[in-house]
Amino acid sequence: MSSIQQNSATPRLLEAKQDETNQVRRDSPPIAERQSDDIETQRQFEKDDPDALDWDGPEDPDNPMNWPSRKRTAHIVLIALVQLVSNLASTMFAPAGKLLMHNFDFSSRTLSSLSVSIYVLGFAIGPLIWAPLSEVYGRFPIYIISTIIFVGFVLGCAFSTSLAMFMVFRLLSGCGGAASLALSGGTLADLVPRQQRGKWMALIAIGPIMGPTIGPVVGGFVGQNIGWRWKENQRRMSLELPLVSAGRDISAKLKRSILRPFKLLFLSPVVLFLALYAAFCFGLMFLLLTTFSNVFSGQYGFDMGITGLCYLGMGVGTLGGLIAQGKFSDKIMRKRAEQRGGEPKPEDRIPLMAYLSWTIPVGMFWYGWSTDEKAHWIVPIIGSAFVGIGFIFVVMPSMIYLVDCFGPEAAASALAAHTVLRSVTAAFLPLAGPRMYESLGLGWGNSLLAFLAIAMIPIPWYFMKNGERLRLKSKLVL
Repeated sequence: MSSIQQNSATPRLLEAKQDETNQVRRDSPPIAERQSDDIETQRQFEKDDPDALDWDGPEDPDNPMNWPSRKRTAHIVLIALVQLVSNLASTMFAPAGKLLMHNFDFSSRTLSSLSVSIYVLGFAIGPLIWAPLSEVYGRFPIYIISTIIFVGFVLGCAFSTSLAMFMVFRLLSGCGGAASLALSGGTLADLVPRQQRGKWMALIAIGPIMGPTIGPVVGGFVGQNIGWRWKENQRRMSLELPLVSAGRDISAKLKRSILRPFKLLFLSPVVLFLALYAAFCFGLMFLLLTTFSNVFSGQYGFDMGITGLCYLGMGVGTLGGLIAQGKFSDKIMRKRAEQRGGEPKPEDRIPLMAYLSWTIPVGMFWYGWSTDEKAHWIVPIIGSAFVGIGFIFVVMPSMIYLVDCFGPEAAASALAAHTVLRSVTAAFLPLAGPRMYESLGLGWGNSLLAFLAIAMIPIPWYFMKNGERLRLKSKLVL
């Protein structure tokens, strides 16, 4: 490999146009196997960036696509673990809100919810920093630096002496933890061909999706037995991903990279509509996660530890959804491509979203009215499991769709835009939860959210019919 050592974060893959018939190893398909949609994106990037460099042919051993399966798997597992740790941190405080209120001497439930929301707000700010930097300097240094920042400010939270200090450190630790959320899609596109991304995205998504539901289970018992400060001392993680780059015209590239997530979010209908739907689902999930403690302690008289176990319903639902998503996503894509007699398309990821998004409003009605009427405690927990299932089948297909649509060159920016919008919603919607339940009650409050979820259901059906046309418009904003 010659000049690629200077710029390897987003190789331009020109060999896809030169040789699409090379015989390669079974376990590490070359970039030549990428589909026409990726090639169109590459051409747009080549036009946008005259300094784009290329691999030394489709068999270049330094190309991540040509790494042995074991090495590629190890990198994906590392990313999944880092995401799990950073997302555990988001909701571990949810059951211990009363301890925080007592320790820092305040009584506002909104401030208690803010301990979760402000961390998730960091998830909205971080991608706008890390994604552009990764496209200029490469993913490896960004993963390392952001992880150091995350660990440092998590320690700062543990030793905070005031509420203001704690909240500031929570925000900054969220910014550090957001890097893996923003970069994971681009890394996956670097390592895995399109036809196999469904199952690997399910693994990577364990952190963002299971972390917030596992966090309160752990946090409830930790907070009850050894105090909330020890929660902050439990999260230690580092990673090492050899995807390094540098550019000749750093300032120009950095400017393009910084603007790209905003352009995609506001000018690309593909990114905007999918991000809006995912953002609503994330906000809904975090609203439930931040209010479970008050709901189950108030309605059923559970203590902090038992309240933490109530989060398992949503956890089981999301885990089941992840397993099903990983098992069926790639199979459905291949089957639909065979039926057309052509190549797979990103729209082949949407059927699971279209056919299973109804589980979210069903779960919200179920959870809301069962808690309002004080039905047996297992009934609302089952309802929350349906919300978890639907959450997976909305968020996961939308993320894989963006990775398939924009490829290695722009997946980080597309997912950064996706992450920003969903994190803003997840940060602020929970703050309205306590006031909403006080005004409308648990039954009608959750029914209002269910009606909003019903209003979102047409989005995937529209994408199944018009997604290809929307993708062409999205390519124009790169």
